[in-house]
Amino acid sequence: MTHLTSAGVCLALNRRPLRGRARAVRAIVVIMSDGAEQYWYNLSTGQVEVSDHKGQGKDVMGPYPTREAAQAALESARARTEAWDEEDRRWKED
Repeated sequence: MTHLTSAGVCLALNRRPLRGRARAVRAIVVIMSDGAEQYWYNLSTGQVEVSDHKGQGKDVMGPYPTREAAQAALESARARTEAWDEEDRRWKED
């Protein structure tokens, strides 16, 4: 897995096609690449890291704008996945 935005990592973990969500992922990258300090959640260590000292791309989720957002990475990814699963169920029912 390559390092992607949190949304991208969530999608990769679900092995879902990007479909319309790819545009949103690209937008997050553009917005967050303005030079502000970025935070990453390391899946291997469970620790929040800053850009200058982050682990390998395969081990991190991010970037996030705040330390708190990075700390909540797994919870945020789980909530998005559940919302997308529900959206997929509704789409299949129609």
